[in-house]
Amino acid sequence: MVSTLRSVWIWFSTVTLIIVWLPLLTCIWIFDRDPVRYRTGLWFRRLGLAMTRANPAWRVHISGSLIANPRRPYVVISNHQSLADIPIISNLPWEMKWMAKVELFKLPFVGWMLRMAGDIPVDRQDRRSGAQALLKAKEYLRQKCSVMIFPEGTRSPNRCIGPFNDGAFHLAVREQVAILPIAVEGSRDCLPKRSWRVGGSQDIFLHLLPVIETTGLTSEEVPALRDSVRTLIVTEVARLRGVSPESVERVADSPVTTQA
Repeated sequence: MVSTLRSVWIWFSTVTLIIVWLPLLTCIWIFDRDPVRYRTGLWFRRLGLAMTRANPAWRVHISGSLIANPRRPYVVISNHQSLADIPIISNLPWEMKWMAKVELFKLPFVGWMLRMAGDIPVDRQDRRSGAQALLKAKEYLRQKCSVMIFPEGTRSPNRCIGPFNDGAFHLAVREQVAILPIAVEGSRDCLPKRSWRVGGSQDIFLHLLPVIETTGLTSEEVPALRDSVRTLIVTEVARLRGVSPESVERVADSPVTTQA
């Protein structure tokens, strides 16, 4: 009963914030003359910050080195545990355009704000959509705005870190833009996949790993770059969990149980 009441309250607070935020963001969007709508996007991320603070059970701990110049473009890479990752990562104090599944853009209120912020829709069933999304991401990078990508492609159904797709790494190498890896741990039970219930008290860790330069790298080196970034994130998640990296990898190799 306590869990149900908590979940109802959090969803009520979230919906209320979204409804209140739409007219605010619309006003900012109207007067935002930046080609990438930087200020609009930044205020949209602050909605995520407000959602996080509205949930007293989520204790977010940010560590690592914050970037000094918010307009230096990065390809930001993170593991993906739950929908809670989105407002949690939005606690970072700079703007970056997110690649997100196209279904989110069809939602009322949220979808409208995603479009105003300039986020990038991806239809996972259409290969051309992925290519178009990378082209849009390239435009943002060239206009000195970072891009946020979950290279696993979807939320993890268990405690593993799944295989990384190549797209984000090809993008970084082609544009000779640095990669900023982020390790997220503790968010999985905040909002589990295929569940509307919000978890109980959680310590959520957001650790910014050292920037990885891509200057001089070629497309032939993308697989090694992809694997090295994944290893860094796996190792950091394992440290935050207090387990060995091998155990995180073993979880990834275990059978995935699907829910009806």
